[in-house]
Amino acid sequence: MNLSNFFKLNKKESDQSEKKREYTLLNKEALTEEKKVAVVVPVYNAEQYLRKTVDSVILQNIGFHHISLILVDDCSTDESRNILTQYAELYENITVVFLKNNTGTPAFPRNLGIELANAKYITFLDADDWFAPNGVKILFDMLEENNVNYAVGKTIEMQVNGQKAIGKHESSLKREKVSPFSIPHIFYHLGPRARMMNLQFLKDNNIRYPEMKFAEDKQFFMDVLLSCGDIATSTEPIYYLNRMDNNESLTKQTNIMEKTDTNIAVMKYILNKKLDVEKEKMAMNRLIEFDSITRLFDRMHYLKSENKQAYYNKFNEILSVLKKTTNYDISETFFHPIHKTAFQLLKQKRYAEIEKLFRWSKKEPNKKIITKDGLAFLESPLTDVENKLIELRMHGETENAEFSNGKFVITFQLFGRARNNAKYVQFQSRNDMKVYYQFNVQLQEDGRYVLEIPLDDIEKIGIGGYIMYVIYNDYERVTLYKEDDQQILAETSGRKYQFYRTVKENLSLKVIK
Repeated sequence: MNLSNFFKLNKKESDQSEKKREYTLLNKEALTEEKKVAVVVPVYNAEQYLRKTVDSVILQNIGFHHISLILVDDCSTDESRNILTQYAELYENITVVFLKNNTGTPAFPRNLGIELANAKYITFLDADDWFAPNGVKILFDMLEENNVNYAVGKTIEMQVNGQKAIGKHESSLKREKVSPFSIPHIFYHLGPRARMMNLQFLKDNNIRYPEMKFAEDKQFFMDVLLSCGDIATSTEPIYYLNRMDNNESLTKQTNIMEKTDTNIAVMKYILNKKLDVEKEKMAMNRLIEFDSITRLFDRMHYLKSENKQAYYNKFNEILSVLKKTTNYDISETFFHPIHKTAFQLLKQKRYAEIEKLFRWSKKEPNKKIITKDGLAFLESPLTDVENKLIELRMHGETENAEFSNGKFVITFQLFGRARNNAKYVQFQSRNDMKVYYQFNVQLQEDGRYVLEIPLDDIEKIGIGGYIMYVIYNDYERVTLYKEDDQQILAETSGRKYQFYRTVKENLSLKVIK
């Protein structure tokens, strides 16, 4: 079958791109019955984790009979095709697609899934990741109850040495029918994970993945967020992102210059939309601050490169795009002041200072912090007065910590422009991202905060080690510096509660028997 008429994301299609659209189907008849949710999985040489991925969908507690699972194999050369054939023979609602020619990107397999899907909602899963058992149902219920086109929950990245939550802005709060533009970082961490959409919404708005080697999911979800209206978010774990080994994904094989070229293509795409300027700024902030400053310069590949001029030339391309199409200073939207400093240095072609700045950023472990007028600054290695002190977004310091009258009492101070916006302290398990505990803090008239935790409440915290964060602005967080290494101990119900200073000089908690 040929899909050349289904969608044309590129104006020019070669004969080779036509050939890419040839495929065969297993269990085509499964697509005749409408389901609640379609799960689309692009597959390429995924034999190591493929069974775990597919089984996580089969075992969803919404009931697998409510799901249409569409697995699109992009010419795997390992055992993936045999595994997919076995599943198609076992389950009538698993549709397997074998592409005739490799497309080199997950974009076409996902787009084909959109076209084939016959369900009210659609979600995407990569072939080496997996869903939480109730992940599909949580997203489905959110869409149904809120009557919105987009819902997102928590993604947990699984690493060899631990776990971490991805995109905290998306899963810090349970939100019902809110504008995506009410969440400042909404355009950060745009991947297919932990999200579900109304399928008809995608089709009505002709939203598809562009066929690029990189950034195809970024452009897709920018389109979704710019068009979907209100959204819903959940704090519940939905999706497990597999970073357990060095699996050779396409993005890992793509060098930084290729990545930047695709990011520039997305910039042009967004700017050509002629959006409301505030919406445009939010999207462009992600593409400039995160992709063009952090990922291009604040990384070891830049510092190790023997051709740093290539980096500067690429950034000059970005500046040229901005100059031609914007009439505002995008650096005014930056979240981190160091990026604003870097942006100005790059505009002024002060490249030696750029290298000095980011070498200090990456390699200097003991940066000097200066606090004044409620703000905190890092003393940078730059010599000019304007850039000598670089403002920190937030800094926290423990002033006093003690166990007194049956409760832990911790007094601390925050330094930053949002210093009055802290609501609670969170104790996040070091071993399991699903486990955390939160306690409200009180802002005093003198600007200090007090955290009081009665023993009855702290006894609810399970055995283990916990990272201690102050949460502000709903989802942003900062640790608390502790000057001395004095420990605060208490023992009750056969457990010991130990507040201590970590090797990074931050206050933390350990609960032991």
